[in-house]
Amino acid sequence: MRVVHVANFYGPRSGGIRTAMHALAHQYEVHGHEPVLVVPGPTSSVTRRAGVPVVTVPAPQVPGTGGYRMVLRPDRVRRLLDTLAPDLLEVSDRTTLTGLGEWAREAGVPSVLWLHERVDGVLRAFGPGWGAARVSPPVGAGLRTVADLHNSRTLPRFDRLVATTSFAATEAERLAGRLEGMPPLHRVPLGVDLETFTPDRYDAAERARLAPAEEAVVLVVSRLSREKRVDLAVDAVARLRAAGRPARLVVAGAGPLAGALEQRARAARVPATFLSFVPDRARVATLLASADVVLAPGPVETFGLAALEALACGTPVVASSTSAVPEIVGPAGALGAPVPAALALALHEVLERPTPGRRHAARARAELFPWSAAGEAMLALHGAPVLAGTRP
Repeated sequence: MRVVHVANFYGPRSGGIRTAMHALAHQYEVHGHEPVLVVPGPTSSVTRRAGVPVVTVPAPQVPGTGGYRMVLRPDRVRRLLDTLAPDLLEVSDRTTLTGLGEWAREAGVPSVLWLHERVDGVLRAFGPGWGAARVSPPVGAGLRTVADLHNSRTLPRFDRLVATTSFAATEAERLAGRLEGMPPLHRVPLGVDLETFTPDRYDAAERARLAPAEEAVVLVVSRLSREKRVDLAVDAVARLRAAGRPARLVVAGAGPLAGALEQRARAARVPATFLSFVPDRARVATLLASADVVLAPGPVETFGLAALEALACGTPVVASSTSAVPEIVGPAGALGAPVPAALALALHEVLERPTPGRRHAARARAELFPWSAAGEAMLALHGAPVLAGTRP
């Protein structure tokens, strides 16, 4: 069975959608199916990654996103799908590629839309009140917000919807009882590479390079863009230090706000190390395992793969209580409202826990999310065979 997965905002070097697409493709391949990935790029090309074909479609960069691209000519993708002739179509996009659901319906191909983000959350990231912006006058079925209107026009194009968390599912659930033609909604959590991300990656020399022993290392692994709210991490560590706990902020990631965040840390007199993008996954795992706590401040995260990777490395996570990350972290961390004082208090609470206990709890939580479970859940949803004895 050929499963074609199409996406926008596929990071050139990293990113949650990129990680999820490749991990799921590996699972499909393990079970005897043929995955093909279609993503935006600077030019048309076909490459292979771990044996999986990756087809790029020319697409411009989106300003202010750190290199992400968006297909503006979806007709090119439709023609490509005619050639690829998929047995199943998966789409990871809420913007220009939602029309592919109509292509699939006309072609008789079952389709799935992954709800990797919430439209109201994306809108909110670009301006106060945008996420709840009203449609005036209200339109049919009680659709009162711009997000509702967008979802009512795009979600019914697909046969099934897949959300990774309850938080991500909220928008679709809100419409389910009011809108005819809404497809069934399924919840399939993403996973983590439990072999790459492990507590054994802890490195005493790396820990010493990050900070003196008496300072807590607060690590953020994130794209440095507006919706990620890494500014909250700077301010939370400033509050933590003002309360008498020595701490250093370490940021692994690149993006358009890198310079502004470094300046903010200097102004707040927060000891901070900005590592920029770390391409080596093993090095990322070492950083995660060697930190004392990982902070995920983004208020609209719909899953949080970096947080899950931190847990797999035995490092507890502090997360914004308004996001989906609390569903992933469970008791292996702490939550705070997306304001510096609350996040600082949550950091202090986690750092007060005995180190062996908090590291054990983090790893145990991550082990609930193997990629094998996500792959098998998706194949079951597709009605595709899962080969016995092939689970990694």
